[in-house]
Amino acid sequence: MSILVQNISKSYHKISAIDSISFDVKEGELFGLIGPDGAGKTTIFRILTTLLIANEGSASVAGFDVVKDFKAIRNSVGYMPGKFSLYQDLSVEENLKFFATIFGTTIEENYDLIKDIYVQIEAFKTRRAGALSGGMKQKLALCCALIHKPKVLFLDEPTTGVDPVSRKEFWDMLKRLQQKGITILVSTPYMDEAALCDRIALIQKGKILKIDTPENIIKKYDKSIYDVRAKNTYQLIQDLKKYPSQYSVFAFGEYIHYIDKNVDFKAMDLQNYLEKQNHTEIEIHVSKTTIEDVFMDL
Repeated sequence: MSILVQNISKSYHKISAIDSISFDVKEGELFGLIGPDGAGKTTIFRILTTLLIANEGSASVAGFDVVKDFKAIRNSVGYMPGKFSLYQDLSVEENLKFFATIFGTTIEENYDLIKDIYVQIEAFKTRRAGALSGGMKQKLALCCALIHKPKVLFLDEPTTGVDPVSRKEFWDMLKRLQQKGITILVSTPYMDEAALCDRIALIQKGKILKIDTPENIIKKYDKSIYDVRAKNTYQLIQDLKKYPSQYSVFAFGEYIHYIDKNVDFKAMDLQNYLEKQNHTEIEIHVSKTTIEDVFMDL
């Protein structure tokens, strides 16, 4: 295993950040920690990259213990924190040379690893890092995390605040890096990115809710979800919550995702109810289950 986490817990004073978390990441796997802000993702990353010590439990990265072998881990991993943390007064090229030097290597030695990414920012190599766009900062940070050819790459919410085009480009880059044998652990609050991982762990309030492939998580979900829409969305939500057999109701884009407690649920009965509540332009049809639906239910 590239990463092995066994029952780790971490508290800040009396506040529990993560509670008895366990998971493993196979060599060459792209594994996602999926959950909202405050779920404990960054705390897990800091423990695995030897920046924090857990209160309980044990963990290893690339075969090294996170406490006993912290120096070996720091030489074996690349870490891209959620906040842009490169030297903003240095140029693109200067930042890259600096991080290569820290790890006793050169840009030329591992250029093949970063070439596909670096060519997209090479035209700006003399520009200060602080003057780059969000997408360009992201690409530079990834280059700096890769310049020493790490065995394991940690990416903590790398696409937060980045435009949709740059997000897609970034995930394409991760897939290419994975093909080169690098193990990748990535965290994200975006549920649509979960489907791009080999396996995911859904995490909330410091606890892992489920671990599996995105396909299996969706396939094993046994409830029928309905897209419901009407002219007055706010009132629609309130009335759906009052429906006697409702199991859950939450907004999902232009529709409301509705789940009923009854297996023999009939959409026509719900439509009749909504019409009695004076709703108009009503639409009800079966929805395609997503990771977000499963997460909300959990």
